[in-house]
Amino acid sequence: MLKEKIKLIPELPGSYQYFDKYGKIIYVGKAKNLKKRVSSYFSGAKDAKTSKLVMNIHDIEYIVTSSELDALILELNLIKKYNPRYNIMLTDDKTYPYIEITNELHPKLIVSRKVKKTSKNIFGPYPNVGAARSTAKLLDKIYPLRKCIKLPKQECLYYHLGQCLAPCINKVTKEDYENIIQDIKAFLKGDIKKVVTELNKKMNVASENLEFEKANEYKKTIEDIKTTTNRQKINLNDLKDRDIVGVYNEDNYLSIEIFFIRNGKISARHQQLFEIYTNPEKSLIDFLGQFYTKEIPPKEIFINDYNVIELEELLNTKFITPKIGDKKKLLDLAVLNAKQGLFEKIEMFKRKEEKTIGAIVKLGEILNIKTPYRIEAFDNSNLFGEHAVSSMVVFINGKKAPKEYRKYKIKTLNDKASDFDTMKEVLYRRYLKLIMDKSDFPDLIVVDGGKPQITAAKEVLNSLDISIPLVGLVKDDTHSTNSLMNDNYETYSILKTSNEFRLLSLIQEEAHRFAINYHRNIRDKGVFYSVLDDVEYIGEVTKSKLLQEFKTISNIKQASENELKALGLNKKQIKSLFDTLKK
Repeated sequence: MLKEKIKLIPELPGSYQYFDKYGKIIYVGKAKNLKKRVSSYFSGAKDAKTSKLVMNIHDIEYIVTSSELDALILELNLIKKYNPRYNIMLTDDKTYPYIEITNELHPKLIVSRKVKKTSKNIFGPYPNVGAARSTAKLLDKIYPLRKCIKLPKQECLYYHLGQCLAPCINKVTKEDYENIIQDIKAFLKGDIKKVVTELNKKMNVASENLEFEKANEYKKTIEDIKTTTNRQKINLNDLKDRDIVGVYNEDNYLSIEIFFIRNGKISARHQQLFEIYTNPEKSLIDFLGQFYTKEIPPKEIFINDYNVIELEELLNTKFITPKIGDKKKLLDLAVLNAKQGLFEKIEMFKRKEEKTIGAIVKLGEILNIKTPYRIEAFDNSNLFGEHAVSSMVVFINGKKAPKEYRKYKIKTLNDKASDFDTMKEVLYRRYLKLIMDKSDFPDLIVVDGGKPQITAAKEVLNSLDISIPLVGLVKDDTHSTNSLMNDNYETYSILKTSNEFRLLSLIQEEAHRFAINYHRNIRDKGVFYSVLDDVEYIGEVTKSKLLQEFKTISNIKQASENELKALGLNKKQIKSLFDTLKK
């Protein structure tokens, strides 16, 4: 069916969408020639990542556009809307902060992550909000722009400090503000000579007038200015605003390092790492197209040897690959950082693999079973032997799979919650359902305990005529797991510092946590029923006392009248209790 559909695709520009068997968009692309591009996915040799994508394609749709640029814009919009699994996606909403001088009659300085690309007076980006705010605070201190959100009816403290022109009471012209804005622009470009000279004069005057506190304040401001404007040592002498994009790809990963160069200096950086399913250039175009819909692109972007020329019209910018000089050195530095970022990611992945895949491989070797890629673990919880619940947690490839977790409220026990019987009921319900649903069995069942729990599990599996490897986590006298027991009741010591022991401990803790939380939740909701609920004249406090003292309903039945009196029950309560329990 797909082949027939591909034959009908026109040789025109547009965007194409791939759907999985559930009708969900899993990939969006764009092409100058739709037929040629889509056909290429289904012919010729493909790498593992692309093959994985193609295996999941069950339907194709496309939208014809008037140009390749329109196709690119449509593609980016569809990616943003549908978040397809195999497309590069910006995984967070992070944007960088800017300082803006508002376009108002009486402008003010603001720090914002959301600035309009049409704004005239914006400065940045800054590496974080703290850096932007500290710079804005310094500018507000030096230059008398408006500070208030709404103009008050009279002047405020800032006017008397010389930090505001007080347009609330004075006539301030557009020209007055324009001079201030030009001074701020010069300051942010590193030209601080004028403002430092003025502050030095004020500091000297204050010293001559013995106003040492004020003089010290001017001195501190001068030091702050020099600190703010001299943070960055790597710079380009032409003082132009540009971004430097270093790209490195290896093993189906794309690593990107962006330096934001403002006034010739690195003002901030952005790092991104992606797993890619198509060619690196296509993935890079997707990323940059999305990235610069959120950030303001400069007029120039340096990039190493990747052809992204089609983005120039969309972003209204020019992509350049410098070949010599300081610009080439700075680009090489960005590429080096991208390469290092990928190296660190791969190393971290390998270490994580050792803790997960490596651990389950080793566990399979210890137990002499096939590698347990899917592990299902069970734990029981009850209150004083009553109100039993159980949990099942699932680990796939050595990692938690919370969507696969299951909770069980025990149905068949009327009195005392035997751990043995609870285990039998839960395992029976779980694996009978898998049989009925014709679902796959796990590679390993983990139970919390030794021989009794293993025996309970074996009885259930035998009754269902299924064979699944079993292991019990056996505790020592201090209630700490110290060995494993298989379904032949053979025990295995396991090194507590090993990855496989850490994995089993994590599984045990997760199963226990899930069971306890479930038990607590339904107990708090009052879901449990007890025969004590039917006893007249006995409230919640008395019920709690009875359960704490006697643990089970059976023990309460056998209690003497004197024992009940000792707990504070009166004759009427004792008679009602015995009458109810005899029913």
